[in-house]
Amino acid sequence: MDYQNLLLVFSFIVSFLVAFAATPLAKIIAHKIGAIDIPKDERRVHKQPIPRLGGLAIFYGFIISAISFVQIDKAIQGILLGSLVIVILGVIDDVKQLKAKVKLVVQIFAALIVAFHGVRIDFLTNPNIFSSERLISLGYWAIPVTVIWIIGITNAVNLVDGLDGLATGISSIASLSLLFISLLVGETTIALLTAAIAGACLGFLPYNFNPAKIFMGDTGSTFLGFVLATVSIQGLFKGYAVISFAVPLLILGLPIFDTGYAILRRLLSGKSIMEADRGHLHHRLIDRGFSQKQTVMILYTMSGILGISAVVLTGSGAFRAMILVLSVLVFVVAGAKYMNVPAAEVAEVSEEEPSKE
Repeated sequence: MDYQNLLLVFSFIVSFLVAFAATPLAKIIAHKIGAIDIPKDERRVHKQPIPRLGGLAIFYGFIISAISFVQIDKAIQGILLGSLVIVILGVIDDVKQLKAKVKLVVQIFAALIVAFHGVRIDFLTNPNIFSSERLISLGYWAIPVTVIWIIGITNAVNLVDGLDGLATGISSIASLSLLFISLLVGETTIALLTAAIAGACLGFLPYNFNPAKIFMGDTGSTFLGFVLATVSIQGLFKGYAVISFAVPLLILGLPIFDTGYAILRRLLSGKSIMEADRGHLHHRLIDRGFSQKQTVMILYTMSGILGISAVVLTGSGAFRAMILVLSVLVFVVAGAKYMNVPAAEVAEVSEEEPSKE
């Protein structure tokens, strides 16, 4: 095993062990400061109060590993500083329940920290496959697009955090996918960061899987969304621009789709896009009779398929990547239509007698 691979292994192991060891401490802190999730509405699946500061353990595992094994240049410094702002915001929110507008302002500030440290989406793959220009330069739009991407993914992972172990597992799968792609395209620094993310998530998961002893809270879900968004910019949009449009969309496809569908659903029903509801994919699967563990495994599988597809497409070029993204979109739209069919109707169809013909 060469030196670089050894660093990757150590990055993963250290973040795993630190997060695993720190989670009981995070649970104690959560009780001390009142960061407890009390089930008060139908959106929450759990029945008992559960501490929700597990994200501190994830962040601690990640930051210790990153400082120990990653070369801290200007871009990485920006990612770490922005992540720290997001974690502080998450801790306050887990205790005080901040307003959405306040959180959005702080998230924009954190995203700007990253952008002004050089982590920006400067180019996108040209969706016109018949054009001679493979890339589109964003120019002055680079910073706004970067901020929108970071905030979008940050909140997408936050929204998907609705069942025990769901967001943690999906983030683990996404980070492992990013890890393999980073190795394929020679982004060793990003590989070390994604190894740290994966290790921290998996170190926390034993406490978070159903039945959960602790939740990651907004501290964890927004941190994971933020760091996955920023790492994907640095490692994919910059490092392998020919597929920059397709690969991050595939890796983070599940939270992106769930969030996009939630926004569309709320707009069509005349509600605010900030208004929480019980219409997310995990809620719909639960309402169709699947258990929490079954629902989580279904969504893990979907996320894993998307991640593997992204890894495979890394060496396949933009044209094939575009075809797969379009195919996935057709699939999810069809799935969304099925999920909108009332469960009673599905049951009636399944109980019909087979045709005599």
